[in-house]
Parts: sequence; structure tokens; C-alpha cells
Amino acid sequence: MTASFELDARLAADCIRVGCLPLSVLLLLNDARYPWFVLVPQRAGIREIFQLAEADQQQLWRESARLAEHMMQAFHADKINIGALGNLVPQLHVHHIARFRSDPAWPGPVWGHSAAVPYEKHSITERVGIACDWFGDELTVF
Repeated sequence: MTASFELDARLAADCIRVGCLPLSVLLLLNDARYPWFVLVPQRAGIREIFQLAEADQQQLWRESARLAEHMMQAFHADKINIGALGNLVPQLHVHHIARFRSDPAWPGPVWGHSAAVPYEKHSITERVGIACDWFGDELTVF
């Protein structure tokens, strides 16, 4: 029997669900200091990119590149940081963070820098709406 995909509880608690792409769940990390999205491939038991089937690896790369490009254009970032750390959450997930020379953690990493600042409700709606526009019909909204 094949296990079914389930989003890690910590990701579910720290993020706002935006929708589903062909492979991944698209999440918005609930930290208003940074435009920060997370892709989580909808495959059970996967901890590392190399564990994905080759077609899924390619699809993850397409989704990641497209997300990064949209983020760069929409937010006029100085840099897009992309990372799949997984030290605290072993489920494979890929962070996409728009970085700015003016952000609180620049030029260092955002992880562990300081406590998250949750979005206000209207800002969540705005940020989710932007992400929905990026992917159009390819994104199934929750």
C-alpha cells in the first residue's frame, strides 16, 4: 500500500496554503518581512530531491524557476534565495525568498535571524492573489 501525501505539521502551522501546482503545494510563509514562498512536492516520504522520480525532479525545477522569476519581477528583489534545508522539517520543501539589501537579515541568511512577523489579513489576501495570478489555471486554489 502506497502512503498518501500529507503536509508536514510544522509547514502547515508556519505557512498559508496558496494552492496546488502540477507537482507541488505552493505555500506562503507567514512572515511579512520577506516575500517567501515554499514549494512542497506532493509525494509521500520524500526527504531529498534525488529521491524524486526524474520527471518529478524536472517538474520541481520548472515550478521553482517559474516561481523565482515571478518573484523577482513582482517584488524587484536584489536576489532570490532558493534552498531545501530540511534540518527541522524533513519533508522535502523548497524555500524561495525575495531578498533586499534593506531587509533585516541582509546579507546573511534569514533562518534564525529573528522572530517572524505575521501578515495582516489584508496582506495575506494580496500576496496570495499575486501568486494566483502568476500561475493562472495551472494553480488549483484551496
